[in-house]
This record gives sequence, structure tokens and C-alpha cells, in this order.
Amino acid sequence: MDAVRLQVDDFSVDQEMTALRATSLRIGGIASFTGCARDFSEGRDVMKISFDAYGKMALAELNRLRTEAIEKFQLIDARIVHRVGTVLAGDQIVLIVTGSEHRVAALDACHWLIDELKARVPIWKKEITPEGDSWVTPHP
Repeated sequence: MDAVRLQVDDFSVDQEMTALRATSLRIGGIASFTGCARDFSEGRDVMKISFDAYGKMALAELNRLRTEAIEKFQLIDARIVHRVGTVLAGDQIVLIVTGSEHRVAALDACHWLIDELKARVPIWKKEITPEGDSWVTPHP
């Protein structure tokens, strides 16, 4: 299982945590962020969200982010999984898991990674509502 992935299917937080922990016994702190699809946004009910990505470019940028985070925060390892396609309200969308010797680096890196992902990775989001579909402007 690659440490960085774009995929249609749901992911297992437990499997990703286990994979990260298996990389080193030096890991003393693990932080994670799981983004989920909300059923309400900007005053409207949301039934589904469709994610589209510029595949090769998005994957390359996710890998760059992982490498940057490992260097910047002295992580032992990091994993990033983002779904593409259509998800229902309540479904998981994105997972970031970071591991370091100490908690502060893992927590800081996790926060930095999700902010940078939203700002830099070419993934677009369209909300599907009873009133119609609308593309969402990126907002970190």
C-alpha cells in the first residue's frame, strides 16, 4: 500500500495507522486528520460531493508535500490518502497520518499538510444539493 494515494474507494484509518507504525519503533507520536463530507454547507443541504483531480499532477504534488513535511518537521513517516469520485454526506474524504519521535512535530506536520494540500493540490470539489450542483472555491 503506497504512502500517498488517490483512490475512489474508502480507506481504513486503522490500516493506515498500522502501516505507519510498522515503519519504525522510534515513532513516539502519531497525529491524524480525517476529513469527512458534511451534509450542510453555506446554507444548503449537501447530499453528495464529487471530487475531481488532475491525477498525475495531484499525485506528484501529494508526494512533494509528504517529502517536504518529513524534512520540515523531521518526521519518521507520513501517509496521505485522498478520495476522488463521488462521496455521500458523512463519508471519509481525506486522511493524513504523521509519525515522529515526539508529539509536537507530528501534530504540527499534520496541520501543515492539510492546509498545504488544500492550497496546492489540484483536486476540485463539487457539492451536489437539492438546488443543483456547484463547484466549491478552495478555502484552507
